[in-house]
Amino acid sequence: MSHTHKHQAKLLARVRRMKGQLEAIETALLAKAPCAQILNQVASVRGAIGGLTAELIEDHIREHLVDPDHEADAAKAKNAAELIDVIRSYLK
Repeated sequence: MSHTHKHQAKLLARVRRMKGQLEAIETALLAKAPCAQILNQVASVRGAIGGLTAELIEDHIREHLVDPDHEADAAKAKNAAELIDVIRSYLK
């Protein structure tokens, strides 16, 4: 079973929140809201997409490559943990 199936409910909840954020941007545009407000909402969606991407990549690494929490080889575990940290930082 794929990690996306294991965490489907959580992932779908995140996607639905992003969908709501996008609808709020549409509403703000239609209401001719100030550009600063719209830019703030766009930044929120961008952050949410980055967070979802980071979570999917992390889960992929843990499920299909190396799970640092269960790896017997200390060097591999350390490298996998560092990769996950870099991805989290990059996608913030």
